[in-house]
Amino acid sequence: MKSLFFSMTLVLSLLFLATHMTEATIPCGTVTMKAAPCLNFATGKDAKPAPACCTGLTQLAGSVKSVSDKKDICRCLKNGVKSIGGVQDKFLTQIPTACKIKVGFPVSISVNCET
Repeated sequence: MKSLFFSMTLVLSLLFLATHMTEATIPCGTVTMKAAPCLNFATGKDAKPAPACCTGLTQLAGSVKSVSDKKDICRCLKNGVKSIGGVQDKFLTQIPTACKIKVGFPVSISVNCET
């Protein structure tokens, strides 16, 4: 009976550990949805980021649980910017300061998301 209890405890502990080690990263669709309101500012159409831009990016920043999450978000944003066109680096780099967000990596079209 003791060995069965020990075995069950071990299995449950391993399952708990495995689920916490493999938590899903943030899907690109979510990143795109949260960052979309920033597009008019990033293309120079608006003088400042929309409140929805800052809110969405603040939520994204708050959802980061690991370096992997940060890299995934960075890749999603970088790929999105490439596919849209018209985004200007001089506006893009201003978004974290304008929204008062610390992102932990330089915001730029040329950022290397792997470092």
